[in-house]
Amino acid sequence: MNTIELITKKRNGNSLTKGEIEYLVMNYTKHKIPDYQFSAFLMAAFLNGLNKNETSALTKSMLHSGKILDLSAIPGYKIDKHSTGGVGDKTSLIIAPIVAAAEVNVPMISGRGLGHTGGTLDKLEAIPGFKTSLNLTQYKNTLKKCGAVLIGQTKDIAPADKLIYALRDVTATVESIPFITASIMSKKLAEGIDGLVLDVKTGSGAFMKKQKDAEELAASLINTAKSFKKKVIALITDMNQPLGNYIGNWFEVYESIQILQGKYVEGLSEISMNLSGAMLFLGNKVNSIEEGIELSNEMIKSGKAFKKFVEIVKLQGGNEFYILNPEKYPSTKYSEKIISSKTGYLQKVDTFNIGVASLELGAGRRTKEDIIDPKAGIIFYPKIGNRIKKGSVVAELYSDDKIKIETAKKLVEDSVTLSTKKTSKTKLIKKILK
Repeated sequence: MNTIELITKKRNGNSLTKGEIEYLVMNYTKHKIPDYQFSAFLMAAFLNGLNKNETSALTKSMLHSGKILDLSAIPGYKIDKHSTGGVGDKTSLIIAPIVAAAEVNVPMISGRGLGHTGGTLDKLEAIPGFKTSLNLTQYKNTLKKCGAVLIGQTKDIAPADKLIYALRDVTATVESIPFITASIMSKKLAEGIDGLVLDVKTGSGAFMKKQKDAEELAASLINTAKSFKKKVIALITDMNQPLGNYIGNWFEVYESIQILQGKYVEGLSEISMNLSGAMLFLGNKVNSIEEGIELSNEMIKSGKAFKKFVEIVKLQGGNEFYILNPEKYPSTKYSEKIISSKTGYLQKVDTFNIGVASLELGAGRRTKEDIIDPKAGIIFYPKIGNRIKKGSVVAELYSDDKIKIETAKKLVEDSVTLSTKKTSKTKLIKKILK
């Protein structure tokens, strides 16, 4: 095959065959196609789109660029969850132990935060000693021992994805639904899963601001999962306000501990229970998502879910002392409360700016090289529809840097819109797609 001819074919709006896409991906991964040619292909595909067959072929080529785990020696179903990312989205830390406690395996390969959204790996690494860089043998052994494992992408898992994503990042081709689909699914399929629950966020703090775009991405992910004979459910969920109250790496571990110990947190509890319920349904443990929600609540009430979380932490090298005694975790040098200057109902939150404020405090990274402060973050108290009294605390900011607190304070203050009229609560789960 000729690379220039394939670029021309896609540039002219024609579809590529499975073999042609495989040729491009495999040769780029082996460094036989230079960056400038693959960049041209990415832009041609970005502008003209990829159909379902092309998206599936791209996913398959990226998947087969590395190892595909065989977990058949571990009894039972293997079900994972993927979220498209948001502010305060800590559901992985909550649902993995719940589902594992209910005896459905959770092999989870997660990512790091970049920009305004947090990453599961950064949250886990806020637990002293927690190792997210297990090799594939350790990954399998941990899953076999406790029914859950949470790691980052290894060099053996979909190496084409890492190379292609890095190129997409510098060629303005990130926001392509087929590319996003192939990137997510190539990693998830490599885990050796039987089924996948998708949490596709929409709103001011999500990558997909409009619900129709979130639904389009969900449909693409579902079609691709089904083309690989995997069971799949997608939930379109709200990201027009932070999920839960705590934002920042250790803060989110702390809130996850609270939920696993039985505390109800508005929004976060509902979405977490629906996700774990859907995972238990796909894992053939229950007959419906509703039954899965009931079983999830039982796992929390019985103490099994929290016990499982402690077990996961211990097996992955983390210091369980801080999970059992979270109040003993080191705190930041400085903190400041944001006080409401007037009375009103919370009408709107610019969640993107709340995420940026958290990043500003040291809880996130602008580049992959930035060092995260696990102690930094925000506690954001109100929910849309709540009445806020003048003089009440809206948020608390935590950082080791006083100047950063001032910058973040302005961002948080500007993120809140109050109304004199009563506003309604936000619908958290907008749609469930299968």
